[in-house]
Amino acid sequence: MRPGKKRPPSVPSPSPTNQTFDAQAFLDSAGVAGKVMAFRRAQTIFAQGDPAKTVMYIQQGGVKLSVISKTGKEAVVAIMGPGDFLGEGCLAGQSIRMGTATAITPSTLLVIHKPEMLRVLHAERGLSDLFIAYVLARNIRVEEDLIDQLFNSSEKRLARTLLLLARYGKQSPPHQVLPALSQEMLAEMVGTTRSRVNFFMNKFRRLGFIDYDGELRVNSSLLTVVLHE
Repeated sequence: MRPGKKRPPSVPSPSPTNQTFDAQAFLDSAGVAGKVMAFRRAQTIFAQGDPAKTVMYIQQGGVKLSVISKTGKEAVVAIMGPGDFLGEGCLAGQSIRMGTATAITPSTLLVIHKPEMLRVLHAERGLSDLFIAYVLARNIRVEEDLIDQLFNSSEKRLARTLLLLARYGKQSPPHQVLPALSQEMLAEMVGTTRSRVNFFMNKFRRLGFIDYDGELRVNSSLLTVVLHE
C-alpha cells in the first residue's frame, strides 16, 4: 500500500504469504526437515493443552482454530486457509497449544519441528522475511478483530467475517465458495446468536450479497455492508 493511503478499518487486510512462498519447493529444498501431512474433514490437527513443538503451513484446505474455557464453552478464534501458518507461538516460548486446530475440509499441511524452523529462519532470508511479514499481518488482523467487536454492529461483523473467510483483500483471487460452516460456528466467530446470524444471512441473500443454497457463495457486493457508515 502506498504511503498516505488509508485503509478502511474493517476491510480484510492483504496477506503477504500466498504469492511469495512455495511450500512444496520449501519442503523439497536440500537440508530442510519437514513433512506433509493430510487431515480429513473434522480431524483434530492438535488439541488445546498439547505440547507445542511444531509450526505448520497450510497448503490446501481449511482449519478452524478454537479455544475451550474451563466451563466447557467453545469459542472459534479463526478460520485459516492456504498460505497461513499455524502453531507459530512455539517459536516465542509457548510450551503448550493455547487452542485446538481442526480441519474443516480435507487439508494438507507442511509440518516443521521448532528447531528446524528456527534454523531455516536464520539461514533462509526469503522465508524469514515472509514469516515476519505474516506475523505482523496477523497482529494487524487481531487489532482489527478487536475494533470490530468493540464498535461494529453484529450485521457488519458477520459481513466482515464472511469476506475474511472468502479471503477478499488477499493478493490471491478470493475463494467465493466457502467450506461448509454452520450458523452456530458463524455466531461464535461474530459474537452473536444463531438467530441473528440466520436473520442477516437471509437479508444478505435477498440483497444478492451471498448465494446460500447448499453451498455458500460470497459476492464482492457484500463489501458495501462493511464500508457503509
